[in-house]
Amino acid sequence: MHSKLQFFYVRLKEKLWIRPLIFCLLAIAAALAARTVDRLGLNDLIPQIDHDTVEKLLSIIAASMLGVATFAVGSMVSAYASVSSNATPRAFTLVISDDVSKTVLSTFIAAFIFSVVSLIAIKTGYYGPGGLFIIFIMTIAVLGWVVFSFVRWVDQIARLGRVGTTIARVEKAAKAAIERRRHSPNLGALPVDTSADLGEPIYADTIGYIQHINVEALQSCAEKYKLVLTIAALPGGFIAPGRALVFFQRHANDIPKEFDTSLISSEFVIGHDRTFDEDPRFGLTALSEIASRALSPAVNDPGTAIDIIGTLVRLFAFWVRPLEETKHPKDKFDRVRVPSLKLEEMFDDAFTAIARDGAGAIEVVVKLQKAFISLSSIQNNELREAAAKHSKLALARAELALKLPYEIERVRALAGKVL
Repeated sequence: MHSKLQFFYVRLKEKLWIRPLIFCLLAIAAALAARTVDRLGLNDLIPQIDHDTVEKLLSIIAASMLGVATFAVGSMVSAYASVSSNATPRAFTLVISDDVSKTVLSTFIAAFIFSVVSLIAIKTGYYGPGGLFIIFIMTIAVLGWVVFSFVRWVDQIARLGRVGTTIARVEKAAKAAIERRRHSPNLGALPVDTSADLGEPIYADTIGYIQHINVEALQSCAEKYKLVLTIAALPGGFIAPGRALVFFQRHANDIPKEFDTSLISSEFVIGHDRTFDEDPRFGLTALSEIASRALSPAVNDPGTAIDIIGTLVRLFAFWVRPLEETKHPKDKFDRVRVPSLKLEEMFDDAFTAIARDGAGAIEVVVKLQKAFISLSSIQNNELREAAAKHSKLALARAELALKLPYEIERVRALAGKVL
């Protein structure tokens, strides 16, 4: 239950309306709570503030903040559209979850709500001298916070939506997902025994991508009914009719024949889109898509593709980095079997599209071969095999696309260092 709640909490944080709503509620609460000062009997000690002074300040904020908030929304929408058109639509969720932009937008809207509520309260005589003084102090503080937020946001919005910023965000999300999977390669369960009988399949009623697997709940269900569960698809896998979600084995005669398989399938969150949190391959795919779009004739930006190749090298080197013994957790879900990510499939996600679309650009092909040389020099046999395979594929594509014999020989020489 905790795992599923945490997943939905992360999804909720990505929504654009959550933070503005919270800020607005806090603004209303602050405006109404100022009256409590009148009940403390401190009116003689508090400076007297003229109603007109406070009303004019609040009117300025109320008149300007709605326009500023509208401008902020327009700027953010333009940045989001830029991400979809210049980078990849798959990175949209990362850009929209930008904390600075959401905080600034929430500040503008909350300032508008605070000023309107305070103006209404003043006009109706809600505040005494003490409450009016507190509202004056709050108004000055809100005005200062708005100015600070706007200055802070100017630099952020100038970068938001740019290809370089988007690449950095995708790399960060991919690295975080890789880090989690490195420390829990089988999601805390045991690896799949390929020689064992998998058992009976369970299919999902929903078609879409697996976003989250509640392995802890599956372990509890398996213990209760004395089952062994083998998960057939990892987060990021597409579930369609005919593809099993999980297999279960009966290890006791007292299990009812009409076992309610929905108890198991309900612990899989399936949605229309893939998410970055628990799917390391999705980050690699998004980076590859950005590079492919940069290599298209309409964009013709091989420099971006070259930058992404370097990013992919960093991510794969991080993936195979040895874990410290103290940080390697023991498998705790002994009745659940989860397949491991295959490095070969991760290489397919990362490099296939770049090698295909950049086969005719010598600078991209050279950078790819140098990347494979770097990866093959790491002391990891699986990584070396994957690098050698994709080096051959990239060489074959380059030989078909490149025209100059000198360029072809140069790529062959580099590929020879990998093989």
